[in-house]
Amino acid sequence: MTALTKADLAEYLYESIGLNKREAKDLIEAFFNEITHSLERGESVKLSGFGNFELREKPSRPGRNPKTGEPVTISARRVVTFKPSQQLRQRVSHYHPADDSVSESEHE
Repeated sequence: MTALTKADLAEYLYESIGLNKREAKDLIEAFFNEITHSLERGESVKLSGFGNFELREKPSRPGRNPKTGEPVTISARRVVTFKPSQQLRQRVSHYHPADDSVSESEHE
């Protein structure tokens, strides 16, 4: 299984809509920076047709040191969660790796 990277996204923008490589890279960086900054400010990020990034507060809780087995307290923290949209869930559940036409035709 391969992973889609920021470089892959920039290359796609370069090839599909004609941005030069620097513009494509800058656009991808700006996009992810804005998502990051919104989450840092405590805001949810809602991307229609894709999903929502939300923050969740996790309280402190008891845990164990895996090496020693000693009890420890895991401190409270804020975590990012992602909830895919219904549209994304449906598309992913209907995708079959042998059928690359799904991803190619949807890029058009």
